[in-house]
Amino acid sequence: MKYNFDELTDRRHTGSYKWDSAVGEDVLPMWVADMDFQTVPVIIEALQKRVAHGIFGYTKVPDTYYEAIIRWFSRQHGWSIDHEWIQYTIGVVPALSAIIKAMTCPGDKVVVQTPVYNCFFSSIRNNGCEIVTSPLLREGDTYRVDYADLEEKVSDPKVKLFLLCNPHNPAGRVWTPEELRCMGEICFRHDVFVVADEIHCELVMPGYVYTPFASLGEKFLQHSATCISPSKAFNLAGLQIANIVLWSEELRKKVDRAININEVCDVNPFGVAALIAAYSEEGAEWLKQLNAYIAGNYQYMQHFCNERLPQFPLIKLEGTYLAWMDCSVLALNAEEIETQLLDEEKLWLNAGTMYGEAGEGFMRWNLACPRSRVEEGLRRFSCFVEKKLKKN
Repeated sequence: MKYNFDELTDRRHTGSYKWDSAVGEDVLPMWVADMDFQTVPVIIEALQKRVAHGIFGYTKVPDTYYEAIIRWFSRQHGWSIDHEWIQYTIGVVPALSAIIKAMTCPGDKVVVQTPVYNCFFSSIRNNGCEIVTSPLLREGDTYRVDYADLEEKVSDPKVKLFLLCNPHNPAGRVWTPEELRCMGEICFRHDVFVVADEIHCELVMPGYVYTPFASLGEKFLQHSATCISPSKAFNLAGLQIANIVLWSEELRKKVDRAININEVCDVNPFGVAALIAAYSEEGAEWLKQLNAYIAGNYQYMQHFCNERLPQFPLIKLEGTYLAWMDCSVLALNAEEIETQLLDEEKLWLNAGTMYGEAGEGFMRWNLACPRSRVEEGLRRFSCFVEKKLKKN
């Protein structure tokens, strides 16, 4: 590989939420979804150039920003986006919140497929709406959509939006075009608008292909909003940059108003420079190698679990860098596992219940780190399991 993903970068004492939230130098954090890899060199060079200018005033987003997005999604994903469809903001969660504010009234209902990204819940609640869950169905080492349940839920006249996670966090699914069409058609039949969180769209394992929901046809484009950002794939979350792709001019005006009401309308110069650099040929090559490395981490974890932790099944990882492990054999709830792992083995994972009741018994692992940290995390987890199962 051209890029060294095995390099260990010490992130402690850098203001890292992931690492500096841990009490103690011996804690291994494999929880919150940011990566322990340095970003692609072309981004670092672009930021160094911007810093050298020395003035960091209010930012006017240039045409080259929009051109970079349009070119990237056309080349990488076969999706043609028009300049005027793009609205920038500071993050995908603020984007989701603004869309909900623009398209609902307090008391309306919003459907999500659980287990799902925890901020879906807070964004819905913060806008005075009611959460409606349509649990995914587990089948062996994967999940599928419960179409009958989804149709039943969205048929409620009070349901206005369906929040789609594509690829799905934490279930690891990269939805196929057929699955996306089925979900879309169900929503369209009941006049429910689709909001697609596609922040993980670049993080797809070999053999799988991400399909933008809005790329499936005119109806899908016109009845959806898509939230995208380079932050997950290029490890840029701290630079706070994201975009909403929305076809309807009328709805764009409503969302723009909501973005301004929420005061998340101004982005910083570093986020703009980083996005333009990320969506480049070098960014594409780095991303290809990154995904291959993460796939290797997951394969290592699979082998380890098969050999030493056969009672802890892994859900197949098609996309994202977040492994979803069934820990129900421990007869502890997910929050107890998280707390005891941290106390006893200094390993920090996410409790599955962060992602809804459907996550009970599961733990989420962040595999976007050097292989040696995956190995150490699994060693610590194995020690923890050995002690717990002996007690039983």
